[in-house]
Amino acid sequence: MLQPQRRDRDRLLPADPATRSVARSLYERVSSAPIISPHGHVPVEWLVEDRPFADPASLLITHDHYVTRLLHASGVGLDALGVGGSVADPREVWRLFAERWPLFAGTASGYWLSESLENVLDLRTPLTAATADDAYDHIAAKLVDPSMRPRALFESFGIEVLATTDDPLDDLAGHAALAAEGAVGRVVPTFRPDRYLDPDAAGFAENLRRLLDVTGKPSTFAGYLAALEQRRRYFIEHGAVSADHGVEVPDTLDLDDADGQTLFARVMSGQADAADRQAFRAHMLLQMARMSVDDGLVMTVHAGVVRNHSSETFRRFGADTGHDIPRRTDFVGGLRPLLERFGLERDLHLVLFAVDETVYSREIAPLAGFYPSVYIGAPWWFLDAPDAMARFRSAVTETAGFSRGSGFIDDTRAFLSIPARHDTARRADAAFLARLVVEGRVDEESAAAIIDDIVGPQPKRVFKL
Repeated sequence: MLQPQRRDRDRLLPADPATRSVARSLYERVSSAPIISPHGHVPVEWLVEDRPFADPASLLITHDHYVTRLLHASGVGLDALGVGGSVADPREVWRLFAERWPLFAGTASGYWLSESLENVLDLRTPLTAATADDAYDHIAAKLVDPSMRPRALFESFGIEVLATTDDPLDDLAGHAALAAEGAVGRVVPTFRPDRYLDPDAAGFAENLRRLLDVTGKPSTFAGYLAALEQRRRYFIEHGAVSADHGVEVPDTLDLDDADGQTLFARVMSGQADAADRQAFRAHMLLQMARMSVDDGLVMTVHAGVVRNHSSETFRRFGADTGHDIPRRTDFVGGLRPLLERFGLERDLHLVLFAVDETVYSREIAPLAGFYPSVYIGAPWWFLDAPDAMARFRSAVTETAGFSRGSGFIDDTRAFLSIPARHDTARRADAAFLARLVVEGRVDEESAAAIIDDIVGPQPKRVFKL
């Protein structure tokens, strides 16, 4: 029999009693505020179809690369976890996970999973090999309850806005259906054009041909740009507010029309060398900023990750299977051509996300502290964790304050973790602000106004919601 075990209501708040008291008061102001999620990866089909989740393993383990990567590091094969289309018995996957639950102690993944297991799935016993089957049966029984379907969870989580991430050629029928039906709150698409901008992306040539065919544009650089602009307009008509760009190196390059056409022709012909391909990526990132100035889409840049670091793993299991690794990032040099041309445009909202912590205080905060177009993206990916959030606030606040941030971004496909991630950010911000109050650096009234703004009005302003 599984026995309940309640989590500490003051978790993640400061240990010092006086600071904790202030932090608790600040946290309680926003603990039940609606969730604004302007960047994430929950498939819109989940909400359109509203089917029950299949089983505990596929819901919580197999498709969460935060989880599978650490299990893989401990010696568990990804095939044994059902990753990349591998066939695996969900109960056996769950047993492997439960036996290794101690691996997640102190990790952000462990914290989110604990929150989801207790607060969403009513499972309050630590996982072990001995409790694995009982826990699996308990969760499986919960998943057939109508309250555990995606739409019901959307409402119970208090989500006001949820953004998906979508291919530029997606017909967005799911978004149109949800909007017409009005069954859930605001769900908006996000324009994600990476595979149409990067000559090194798998299937780039075919993607480019499809883009031109679908839009009816000629195979010229001007036609290519017009095709992207047409698809952006289509997304805006379906509610999109932002375009997202995942780049390894955030370089930009400003070319004139003739040089752009010459480079495009080399790329189209397959004759572009590595320098050409990088120049094309850099010029297209600048072109994306130009388009955002023209059409108003917020431009988010998620930079500094080497994708598919393990070639063998990529060959066997595909992308997004846990082996994307952060690298050093240069925003100041890389983005200067873009900012020289568009940085003073107040209608451009350029939100910069990094996994290189050294750039927060050295580059991103100073950029956001001058350019009206630049905003500081919240801790992302490897950094959306309690201690990293505290380091983030310390790194950026003294230079750029609180107003130049994006608000929290959960960036997740793990649907059940959305409330846990937002709650974590709210607790971390309450803890940081409480320290400023106790140290006499911010008064309590100001701290209350700041935390109220961070969870709702701020992300709505930055993402033009």
